[in-house]
Amino acid sequence: MGSIRNQVQLIGNVGDVPTLTNLESGKKVVRFSLATNEPYKDKEGNKQTDTNWHTVVGWGKTAEFVEKYVGKGKEIGILGKLKTRSYTTDDGNQRYVTEVEANEVLLLGKK
Repeated sequence: MGSIRNQVQLIGNVGDVPTLTNLESGKKVVRFSLATNEPYKDKEGNKQTDTNWHTVVGWGKTAEFVEKYVGKGKEIGILGKLKTRSYTTDDGNQRYVTEVEANEVLLLGKK
């Protein structure tokens, strides 16, 4: 059962242009937002949509693939895991960020 631990699968639309960064170590990292939509009916029976936003991070070959083929609005599938990191703000407050670290990206929708 170890292979399904901390596994995330999402299908959604890219919310902004992916940002690629070349680190001093030579590694490449890409960041972008992904919107996932869940349709439901409210108390009156009207169709509604609940949209959730996720921050996605990709490294190395995944980052290069995203830079080359993924743009704003594109429907994609993500396979990855959740990662949490922390940082301290300039005023000394501790902040925590949870992101989806993409291992695989699948292009969906129309070409």
